[in-house]
Amino acid sequence: MTPTPQLVDRIAGGLYGVAYGDAMGMPGELWSRRKLLDHFGWITEFLPGPDGHFVVDGFVAGQVTDDTQQTEVLARVIIDADGRVDADLYARRLVEWADRIGATEGNFLGPSSARALQGIRDGRPLEETGATGDTNGAAMRIVPVGLAVALTDGVDHLVDQVVEACRPTHYTDVAISGACLVAGAVSAAVDAAAVVDLIEPALAAAARGAGIGNTVMGASVVRRAELGVDIARRHGDDNEFLQELYDVVGATVATTEAAPAALALAVYAEGDPARCARLSANLGGDTDTIGAMATGICGAFAGAGAIPDDDLATLRTVNELDFDDLARGLAAFR
Repeated sequence: MTPTPQLVDRIAGGLYGVAYGDAMGMPGELWSRRKLLDHFGWITEFLPGPDGHFVVDGFVAGQVTDDTQQTEVLARVIIDADGRVDADLYARRLVEWADRIGATEGNFLGPSSARALQGIRDGRPLEETGATGDTNGAAMRIVPVGLAVALTDGVDHLVDQVVEACRPTHYTDVAISGACLVAGAVSAAVDAAAVVDLIEPALAAAARGAGIGNTVMGASVVRRAELGVDIARRHGDDNEFLQELYDVVGATVATTEAAPAALALAVYAEGDPARCARLSANLGGDTDTIGAMATGICGAFAGAGAIPDDDLATLRTVNELDFDDLARGLAAFR
């Protein structure tokens, strides 16, 4: 069956949404909220990486980070593997990508991914390479799984595909639960009529994922997500919402903070990608990754057509992005 234009638009929105939130959050990546606000005031547009920033010094306004690049790698793996995640192929593609751009050098990669990719290079089995990964790297690039897998196929099928995507670098219960939270929200968003419809599928997927993978210490992704959604529902002031989310749920690279914060942002933004990207950029903490997840959810809900033309043009031009064919490829599997 040929995918409808609306379906393709929503899937394209999920992909471009990742890039949108990533690029908007890039300048303040891994800065505290206080430092971010002191330096930028309130971010309302794409900005270059600050001089001397330990990750994004030299990045131009609108440039994406590895979050978007790894998301694209996973999307292409799903298409090449006929609608499923092939963990071995994904592991090889991640190493090829990292080696091609020199991602292992410096601070470009997160700690779990950098450690796992070296293990893959060394020929270690995937059961070992992802055994300790508990940071947000799996959740940050999981959007294509939610775009390709419909919840009508059952939450277990979605979770199974998330698990395969986590195996190379983040095969822990915490990381899998966080990735399932984001994938569940995205999968529901593609078909949703209201943002509230995303919450329960996301929580259900996260709860299922929490029982899979190597056990590591960490707070409950589900409980943290519920807390974040409650904060989103109680606030009407952007700054107060962001401050409480930062203070209570957290915004670090920990999956137990970043994934729940992303869901809360998507709910608070009411599915609007432009609003979500800017809110995420002003949160503080891991702004590019949280922005990528949150705005990916919103993009899947509202579609690429909801992203302002000027912002979309900047993303495409600065990063040489064209996700339209990828969107059509992923849409064919729903």
